[in-house]
Amino acid sequence: MKENKVVVKNIECVGDSHAMTSIENMLNDDAFDLSDDEKIAIIEDHFKKIMLTLGLDLTDDSLNGTPHRVAKMYVKEIFAGINPISKPKISLFENKYQYGKMLVEKNISLYSFCEHHFLPFYGTVDVAYISTGEVIGLSKIHRIVNYFAKRPQVQERLTIQIFNELKNILKTEDVAILIDAKHLCVASRGIKDVTSSTVTIEAGGVFKDTEKWTDFMSIIGRKKS
Repeated sequence: MKENKVVVKNIECVGDSHAMTSIENMLNDDAFDLSDDEKIAIIEDHFKKIMLTLGLDLTDDSLNGTPHRVAKMYVKEIFAGINPISKPKISLFENKYQYGKMLVEKNISLYSFCEHHFLPFYGTVDVAYISTGEVIGLSKIHRIVNYFAKRPQVQERLTIQIFNELKNILKTEDVAILIDAKHLCVASRGIKDVTSSTVTIEAGGVFKDTEKWTDFMSIIGRKKS
């Protein structure tokens, strides 16, 4: 019994501390053995049991379709980024205008789910890069953000994943990213703070220089930090 209490205490500590255990999302070896339809059927059954355990009457018209809706939402929408088949195909274009200053894409909408409580966190992503000869379509930056966001996530990991992906695609270290998000696991439970937000940043190449980083922060409307 004492051992169980220690395990539960450790589980709660990790969740409340938003600890990140790996830069990669940890998956089982058989993560993609089942089809989407098979996964939906299994999740539907399990979620039905959760609702029944809570004491909900699933004969009610408003509730009887909820297990299927939740299962389909998990597989097809909010966790679609787990499957690498969902990864956006990215094409680069020659920087014909020889634009050598930073390009900034501001206020990209972010919606993801905290992996500790399966509650949403949402906010904005600001991205900057300097071309070394090729550029990426602006909408593709949004698609990269969405791909990595559609997983059970930790904001720090999400920041690093987007940062690394952009560096690899653009073949440059000159990338900067800032994520500002509100977490419902903070707002709706635990401390229940509805006014705070979490900011994570990553910078490489010239953006490690104080002046260039200050320029980036100014463009996205933030004071130097």
